[in-house]
Amino acid sequence: MTPTGNSRHAARPSAPAVALYELLNPLPFGFFTAAWIFDILYVKTYDVFWTHAASWLIVLGLILAIIPRLINLVQVWVGHRYPQGSPVKVHFWANALAVVLAIVNAFIHSRDAYAVVPEGVILSTLVVLLMAFAAVHLALRGRHTAEIQGVTR
Repeated sequence: MTPTGNSRHAARPSAPAVALYELLNPLPFGFFTAAWIFDILYVKTYDVFWTHAASWLIVLGLILAIIPRLINLVQVWVGHRYPQGSPVKVHFWANALAVVLAIVNAFIHSRDAYAVVPEGVILSTLVVLLMAFAAVHLALRGRHTAEIQGVTR
């Protein structure tokens, strides 16, 4: 049954899209978390290696975030009609904001290593917190678990 109550004409998400989304969606969070840890290590040690490594992790996380975000965009906004404030839409917007902040963070990290602090650390922290919030909020969605399997189904 769909959130609109019409189960006969429910739009079914593509199985390959769901599989690809489920495969790729956790990866950017791991890359952004590692970049956040490297930013903290840079603040503690001032070894330039950590900020360069964080820069690469942010870029790789952004590259890997493109496909799941596009699949999520289509499934949430085109494939289904979710009510405003739905956990699926909150998940979408929190992840979209995290990706935008990660793009800004990539530009911050393109500077000289000493110019990364404190903006880079703050942005890395916000990206990780937003993505963690999105995942936890979706996981704790309560009664929607039976209706909505994952983000894209």
